[in-house]
Amino acid sequence: MSASASPSPSIMFWLCLCFIILTTSLPLPAHAFTSQQYHDALTKSILFFEGQRSGKLPSDQHLTWRGDSALSDGSSYHVNLVGGYYDAGDNVKFGLPMAFTTTLLAWSVIEFGSSMQDQLQNARAAIKWSSDYLLKAATSTPDTLYVQVGEPNMDHRCWERPEDMDTPRNVYKVTPQNPGSDVAAETAAALAASSLVFKDSDPSYSSKLLQAAIKVFNFADRYRGSYSDSLNSVVCPFYCSYSGYHDELLWGASWIYKASGNSEYMNYIQSNGHVLGADDDTFSFSWDDKRAGTKILLSQEFLVKNTQELELYKAHADNYICSLIPGSPGFQAQYTPGGLLYKGSESNLQYVTSTSLLLLTYAKYLSSSSIGMRCGGSTVTAQTLVGLARKQVDYILGDNPEKMSYMVGFGNSYPKNIHHRGSSVPSIRDHPQRISCNDGFQYFHSSSPNPNLLVGAIVGGPDSSDRFSDDRNNYQEAEPATYINAPMVGALAFFSAKPAAT
Repeated sequence: MSASASPSPSIMFWLCLCFIILTTSLPLPAHAFTSQQYHDALTKSILFFEGQRSGKLPSDQHLTWRGDSALSDGSSYHVNLVGGYYDAGDNVKFGLPMAFTTTLLAWSVIEFGSSMQDQLQNARAAIKWSSDYLLKAATSTPDTLYVQVGEPNMDHRCWERPEDMDTPRNVYKVTPQNPGSDVAAETAAALAASSLVFKDSDPSYSSKLLQAAIKVFNFADRYRGSYSDSLNSVVCPFYCSYSGYHDELLWGASWIYKASGNSEYMNYIQSNGHVLGADDDTFSFSWDDKRAGTKILLSQEFLVKNTQELELYKAHADNYICSLIPGSPGFQAQYTPGGLLYKGSESNLQYVTSTSLLLLTYAKYLSSSSIGMRCGGSTVTAQTLVGLARKQVDYILGDNPEKMSYMVGFGNSYPKNIHHRGSSVPSIRDHPQRISCNDGFQYFHSSSPNPNLLVGAIVGGPDSSDRFSDDRNNYQEAEPATYINAPMVGALAFFSAKPAAT
């Protein structure tokens, strides 16, 4: 063989196999953070959601630089759509990412709420702020789901804090004539998952959420179509449904089954799964594509409850997990030189946090089962998945080549110039006079750090070479988003409860 020739497939297989054996048998390295530090990060990751609140703020609001905003949302359409969350650094309420955020916040509490200690109530409050809004959006008008408030093109031409908004607060909806199965089924998933969170603490509210979830799922399934086709430039390119709506239908049905135990939804999954993506191996989990998350969620039924009909989902969940493990025959992922999972240049950390939640959730399911997991010819333990997730979480918190925490307010070095209107413009407390649409750009272009600390916000993160530009103008790296933070809540809860030796 010449020096430039590639190793044969058989040699590559044995190299991969050796790597897997090593990674599943060696002790985990020393850890960068203590349980107390993880708990501090957990506290801040939940606090971030207060900074994204729309509507009338409660008396116990901790991020006091924020004020009331968008108090008449929906009124010109004779519907109350006050509340909910702004998705990122702008002032629009986008229904698809808000619903996905809610589902993952709820999943974080469902799996790891017992580890949240004094933050459990705050996590529930973060979920309820959104589930209250989604409940109104789903039940205010028959055969209608309100999916967005705010004209995004006009909003993005302004740089103003939400308290001063004067851009159009147009309301957008999906109906039988203009369907949106993707956003509707994700809303159903969010309501169903939230119903599980409140099942014991508020049974009446939980029941109301579940009934609404069933109603909006039936609407999504009966009137099929993508909301991107119905609403077009209003949601594209902002939150265009690139993966279509099949993945959300399967995801929504899975969450309603988990919340209700109704065999009708298991039958739906069995009858429709092959058409809706059950046979697909996808290696990304995000606000757009739910397939990997659905495989992990349904695998619990097989692993823990031995529901044989769902063995297929466990097999595909294994494929997804193997795709993340370097050296595995099914390895698909890309990592930066510093070890960060890298999926794309825009808001990459959304994939890192969502993947970390799936790794830890699957590790929990495996630990509760006598059924193992294999990548090629090697067994992979739950502890390996925990170690891989910890590497990602620690990287975000500061164990990285830049030695920077990508969570605002955590550690000694973190982003100071995040792409976020409310954080970068003087607060209404310090500057009560209105700051208009165009006047706000002086703060956008300023070289000074943001005056308001959006504590707990996780930004988009570094590039593929581990370099980070703390530049307000670089929204790809410097903008936070609710769906980046939501799965991190569960991951941080898990690690805050684990001694450093595990």
